[in-house]
Amino acid sequence: MDFSAINYLSVLLAAIAAFIFGAGYYGVLSKAWMKAGRIDAVQARPGAAILGVTFGAELVMAFVLAGIVGAGEVTLGGGLFTGFLAWLGFMVTVMAVNHRYQAYGWDLTMIDGGHWLGVALIMGAIIGWLSVGDPSALPS
Repeated sequence: MDFSAINYLSVLLAAIAAFIFGAGYYGVLSKAWMKAGRIDAVQARPGAAILGVTFGAELVMAFVLAGIVGAGEVTLGGGLFTGFLAWLGFMVTVMAVNHRYQAYGWDLTMIDGGHWLGVALIMGAIIGWLSVGDPSALPS
């Protein structure tokens, strides 16, 4: 991995897009998610601290994914494929194990897994697309 060639604008945009996607995704699936996670409506309202942690974590994810994408084919397709592999190999597997130990049903794993798949694909696509060629150049 070559972290020196990372396009920091792509990392920032990937994190912002993932954050917006998550808000929309859980907005649409909020009732099903709250039921699956045994969460009441008051618990489901995130405060500024939780939103800050979420965005910070997505920045870290985007940075690391950019380093991984940079080790392979830096294209839109390469970014999507790398994002998918990161989701499959790390995100959904860890979530599936944690949800089983926490006695949650597969419905929560499917909902959360869909969210993280979307995040990984969005981040991978943005990083792959914007990082092609000169790391400081935007596509024309």
